[in-house]
Amino acid sequence: MQQKNLPRHKQKEQKENVYQIILFNDDYNTFDHVIDVLMNYCEHSEEQAEQCAWLTHLHGKCSVKEGSYDQLRPIAMALLDEGLSVEII
Repeated sequence: MQQKNLPRHKQKEQKENVYQIILFNDDYNTFDHVIDVLMNYCEHSEEQAEQCAWLTHLHGKCSVKEGSYDQLRPIAMALLDEGLSVEII
């Protein structure tokens, strides 16, 4: 279903239920570790994980996963357990 076909109030409701996991840059984790973790927990391809690692390094943060809060919470907890700095927004 394309979003443009939904009534305006449904479009807004749909957007409000979408959260993001934001990955923040740090001075501790290696690129290889970040890439491996993103591939394992966020289901990124190697190329996508590498791009997210570079965006995080260059811009200080990057959105690495979108979904409902209930979907993202266990993923964010796993990323935290792996030593990454993340937040759900």
